[in-house]
Amino acid sequence: MGSSSRESPASWTGGGSGSTPHIPLSQAEMRAERMSPLLALGLLVAGLCSSVHCLPEDGTQEKQCKVVPVDDHTLASSNTDFAFSLYKQLALKTPNKNVFFSPLSISMALAFLSLGARGSTLTEILEGLKFNLTETPETKIHQGFQHFLRTLSQPSNKLQLSMGNAMFVQEDLKLLEKFIEDARTLYASEAFSTNFQDPDAAKKFINDYVKNKTQGKIVELFKHLSSDTVMVLVNYIYFKAQWKTLFDPQHTKQAEFHVSENETVEVPTMSIGGLKTPYFRDEQLGCTVVELLYSSNDSALFILPDEGRMQDLEAKLHPETLRRWRDSLQPSQIHELYLPKFSISSYYELKDILSQLGIRKIFIPGADLSGITGTDSLLVSQVVHSAVLDVDEEGTEAAAATGISLEKTSIRRIIVRFNRPFLISVILKKSQSIIFLGKVTNPREE
Repeated sequence: MGSSSRESPASWTGGGSGSTPHIPLSQAEMRAERMSPLLALGLLVAGLCSSVHCLPEDGTQEKQCKVVPVDDHTLASSNTDFAFSLYKQLALKTPNKNVFFSPLSISMALAFLSLGARGSTLTEILEGLKFNLTETPETKIHQGFQHFLRTLSQPSNKLQLSMGNAMFVQEDLKLLEKFIEDARTLYASEAFSTNFQDPDAAKKFINDYVKNKTQGKIVELFKHLSSDTVMVLVNYIYFKAQWKTLFDPQHTKQAEFHVSENETVEVPTMSIGGLKTPYFRDEQLGCTVVELLYSSNDSALFILPDEGRMQDLEAKLHPETLRRWRDSLQPSQIHELYLPKFSISSYYELKDILSQLGIRKIFIPGADLSGITGTDSLLVSQVVHSAVLDVDEEGTEAAAATGISLEKTSIRRIIVRFNRPFLISVILKKSQSIIFLGKVTNPREE
């Protein structure tokens, strides 16, 4: 076994029921790219890390994955349901703090992991992601994510959007050939041989990969790795877009933002007048919804609850709510729009929160992840997620990272001021999937 991590895409070799990755070193691939001066919206990374926990083998049969894609509506609907369910848990955990995460990153990471899950462990993951397995079988779910990846990879001169996956595998770990092939075919996964016996070097290697893929936004996906680690799965997404109508920086002024009834902060606030954009005043839920378009026609929804209505609104966040908002939006002339220019970040440990959502078996001995190595020898020990969001006059820049480690085992004068806590949701037009979701409680809290 080598003494350091190695860096280039793996060539999978071997026979029988598993294969061992052998990978040459390539420093150039791991060199972080410079950030473009233009603003980006959205980067997210999902990582899965695994290490050894010895459990009895069983003879669970592998499932064949048929090429039958789930439709975009089903995937988006399940992702929205999962997004709002997870949001409620995060908001409950930190009620007076900013919330920001990438539901798509987390769901794709868990779906990637589920390639190796079997039995009730598999069912729990997919149902936890809000898929109805009676209506949408496992094979269709994986093909749906495959289709989503291919859709995201289509070039556009108005939108930079890329998404991919990677596996970092202990040099002597034998993986089932079917897991390797499904990872490559369904999740377009690269593979890298890694020496986890030197956890600091392995951590640096993986973090540098993530930093490179996310244009330097996610610097430290993993804060620590155990020497028991034998595998890490990573999912990343990079999204960059400009506002369709830019804010004039000369109009950005300091203004009050009411964090709470008793706390007010001064923040740089952008403004624009005479903006025609989709708008909806929801009297039923007591909130104002404004959709700001990017030049690619993707969009960000800004939801401003009436004073004192944030918790009520959060409780009513459901997929039907989002559908009703989007169906009700009408092009309207907003005479004045004020939006804070801000940067926020977050870091979550998701193990307990995912357990609250019904995903539990992956965390305990007896987790059936035998589709990875052929034995019941892996379990998830940590799930972490960090995210960053920057909004300014040109557009939006965001990054998110998820790490999952496994151990072997209207017509009127409209003025909208986002000067109190509000929600933001970034949605891709083609799939109608939420790729980022959050709440801005305090724009000055980084």
